[in-house]
Amino acid sequence: MNMKRTGVPASITLAQGMLESGNGNSRLAVEANNHFGIKCHEWTGEKVYHHDDRRNECFRKYNSVYDSYADHAKFLTGRSRYAALFELETTDYKGWAKGLKKAGYATDPNYAKRLIDIIEKYQLHLFDEEGGRQTAWRRSGEREISVGTHEIDPFSRHEVHYNNGVKYVKVQSSDTFSGIAEEFGLRDWELPRYNDLGAERGKVTDYKYLYIQPKRKNAHPNHKTHLVRENETMFEISQIYGVKMKSLYKINEMPEGKEPRPGDRIKLR
Repeated sequence: MNMKRTGVPASITLAQGMLESGNGNSRLAVEANNHFGIKCHEWTGEKVYHHDDRRNECFRKYNSVYDSYADHAKFLTGRSRYAALFELETTDYKGWAKGLKKAGYATDPNYAKRLIDIIEKYQLHLFDEEGGRQTAWRRSGEREISVGTHEIDPFSRHEVHYNNGVKYVKVQSSDTFSGIAEEFGLRDWELPRYNDLGAERGKVTDYKYLYIQPKRKNAHPNHKTHLVRENETMFEISQIYGVKMKSLYKINEMPEGKEPRPGDRIKLR
């Protein structure tokens, strides 16, 4: 983990990697091996572009997951705005989490709390102790945590499926909106927006599955229309085909909010 060499607490590295990459499932992690959401800045290597605080922001692309972890340590140790963090003990994960937020690592106002919650939930602070790896293996409780290969994904509880080229997960009885969002590194507003859910969205268990990335403007070419069944809503049709509700209304020249009647044929493309 290079904690002794760099001075960055192992728990902080692990928690940031889990949070920023959605436990290795985010687009940046999968397509660019970028597990920490580090943007280009003075980067001269390969780049990818991804919507974040603004559209099409530039992010670093790495050859391997290991390179991402190594660059994360270099990123923190090489910038003066993080210098005060290295005056803290490596066992002070709360101080590090709050310090990262204060130094501007992330814009999320709850960033420090989210890191601390992850560290305490999975007892990652055990890796910060003397002989941390052996201690963590011994005391981590119900779940074992291995960091030897830098591929950290023992906490992802959902299998990712695809519909119309869009990732989705099946909702489990113990799920919450915030839990799924945390698992896949999504911001609080992203999961409801990706699924066309408003303020009256109810409980997550009201849904069989949820998309974890934006739906498409059109259905797959194999699906051109849909015959409406009894009590079927535009939301349900949107979810079945992985198409945004706004697009469905536009394609069918229907006012938003209007529901189809049984027997109607809804255009999907």
